[in-house]
Amino acid sequence: MIVNRRSVLMSTLFGAGWVGLRALATGLPVSLLLDPRRALAAPSPSCASMSEAQYIIFNTSGNGDPINASVPGTYEDSNIVHSSDPTMAPGSLSIGGQKYTAAMPWTTLPQSVLDRTQFWHGMTDTPVHPKEPQVLELMGATQSGEMFPSVLAKALAPCLGTIQPQPISVGALTPSETLQYSGAAQPVIPPTALRSTLTNPAGPLTNLQPLRDQTLNSLYDLYKNGASPAQKQYIDSLVTSQQQVRNIKQNLLSALSSIKDNSQDSQVLAAITLIQMNVSPVISIHIDFGGDNHRDIALAAETTQTVAGVATIASMMQQLQTVGLQDKVAFMSLNVFGRTLGPGNTDGRQHNPNHHVGLAIGSAFKGGVYGGVAPLAADYGATAMSSHTGAGGASGDIQAADTLAAWAMTMLASIGADPTVLTSPVGTAKAITSVLV
Repeated sequence: MIVNRRSVLMSTLFGAGWVGLRALATGLPVSLLLDPRRALAAPSPSCASMSEAQYIIFNTSGNGDPINASVPGTYEDSNIVHSSDPTMAPGSLSIGGQKYTAAMPWTTLPQSVLDRTQFWHGMTDTPVHPKEPQVLELMGATQSGEMFPSVLAKALAPCLGTIQPQPISVGALTPSETLQYSGAAQPVIPPTALRSTLTNPAGPLTNLQPLRDQTLNSLYDLYKNGASPAQKQYIDSLVTSQQQVRNIKQNLLSALSSIKDNSQDSQVLAAITLIQMNVSPVISIHIDFGGDNHRDIALAAETTQTVAGVATIASMMQQLQTVGLQDKVAFMSLNVFGRTLGPGNTDGRQHNPNHHVGLAIGSAFKGGVYGGVAPLAADYGATAMSSHTGAGGASGDIQAADTLAAWAMTMLASIGADPTVLTSPVGTAKAITSVLV
C-alpha cells in the first residue's frame, strides 16, 4: 500500500495523537509522553547495547541487479565478464590496507568510506524474482518468517527510542519489495508524499514551537510536584530549547523542500530526514545497479545504473556526515539474487541463485571483501567462507548455502543484537565477529 493521503501518512509517521511530533518538538521520548509516571520510574531503554545501536538504511531490490559483477573479488578470474565501457574499466582501490580491483565507480568512493565498506560474496539460493520476501526472511533463517529489516528494527527500536518500531519503505517499486513487520504488510511512503505533507504551509513542521510549549505545559504539574530531583534533571537534559526547535524546523523543511521526485537520490534524502525525526530505526530504499538485464546490449544499463548507484551511495555518505550521523547510520544492501558472470554475458545476464553480493557500510564494520566466488555449474557461484576471518574458499567452515544467514548474523552482531535469534539453514552459519570494529 502506497501512502499518499495526509491523515493516514501523519498517523503512520507520528502515531495516535501525533505523539511522535510532540516528541520531535520537545526532545522527550515517546514513552515519557505516553505514560510519564511509568517512564520516569524506569527511564533507561531496554536493549542489547546503547553504544552499538545504529539506524539502518536498507537497500533492497526484487530485480536481481548485477551488483555482483562489478565489485572487488570478481576480477581475479579473467573469465568473469565485466562491462567493457570505459567508465567501468578495472580500477585499483584499497580497503583496510589491502589492494583490490573493482569497476571504476567503486574506486571513486572516499577512502574514509571504503575503510568501513564490506563486500559480501554469498548466495540467496533462488533465481525467482517474486521470492524476494523469502530472501528478506533469509530463506527460513528468521523466526516465524520475520523479514530481516523487521528483525533489525525490533532490536534497535528500544535503544533508539524511535516513534515506531516498524520499518518504513520509501522506495518499494513492486509488491515483492514491500516490507512486513510481525507478518503485517507495511505501507510505502514515497518521498514526494512525505514532502507534500510535511512542507505544507499549514503542515505540522510549521507548528513545532507552539506544540513544544503546549506539551511541556501539560507536563508541568507532574514535573513540579511529582518528579524527584533526579527525574527533573533527566527531563531537563532531554528538553529541546526553542532555538533548537527553530533550527530543527528550518533544517527539516529545507531538506524536504529539495525533494523533487521519487528517484533513488530523493529516497536517500527522505530516509535521512526520517532518521533525523527519529521515526523508525530502519528505512528501506531501492537503488538500481543494472536491473533485470537479460537483453542489456553491451551491458549498457548495467554500466549507467552502476555509475549512478555508486554515486548515490557516495552522496548518502556525504549527507550523513553533513548532519553528523556518519557514525550513527549503517547502510546495508540485500537483493533477491545476483547475475551470471561467465562467458556469453556480454549482452545481458541471467539469474544466478548461487552468487550474490551484499553490502555493509558503517562505523561498526572493518572494511574488506568477505566470501568468494568460483566456477560452478557452467557459471560462477559463492564459495564457503571462514567463520574466523570471513575469507572465502573451499576450506571455509560456513557452507555457501549458509552465507546469507552468516551475513545477517554478522549484521545483527554489529548493532549489539543477539545473532542466535537466527537459525542456520544447513547448520554452519555463524556471526563473523572478527570483521566488526
